[in-house]
Amino acid sequence: ALLADTLLLSLIMGWVGQPLTTPAAPNGIVSFELAGSPAVSQAILDSWEPLTRLHAAFIQGLDFLYLLVYAVTFALAGLFSANVIQRLGWPLARLGKPVAFGFALSALFDLVENIALVFILLGTVRSPWPEVAAVCAWLKFGLLFAGMVYIFYGAALYLADRLLPPPSRPAE
Repeated sequence: ALLADTLLLSLIMGWVGQPLTTPAAPNGIVSFELAGSPAVSQAILDSWEPLTRLHAAFIQGLDFLYLLVYAVTFALAGLFSANVIQRLGWPLARLGKPVAFGFALSALFDLVENIALVFILLGTVRSPWPEVAAVCAWLKFGLLFAGMVYIFYGAALYLADRLLPPPSRPAE
């Protein structure tokens, strides 16, 4: 259910965020998250029509729910991966708990980033908000990337164990 919720919220945010892609924000809301300066943030805001800014505000509001859902989903997936890795005897099984903690930490960075972006959307396009949002976004994305690599490692081992025949033993 958590995975379905994560996927559904991802699709909704992607759909709602389509109008946010402009020459000033080639990656939509992600460009806004990573702007890093008042000048770039203002240029992005200026490239958005008033209705488009409502889309950005809606995404920011929805992201307060999304960060909880994805953090729990991915933390559980990280712990599941650790169990698979340990059961199959592969290295890095001990990283499961740190990976799960990393997903919780990414949600905390996402929360701070969202607060900074809301301040910007409400008209406070000045330091430190764009810088805070960018630093938190980079940290969030880094933790998410590292955790997803670990989850895919565990998932690949799980699928290989399920789908591939066991290795044959040489005749004695």
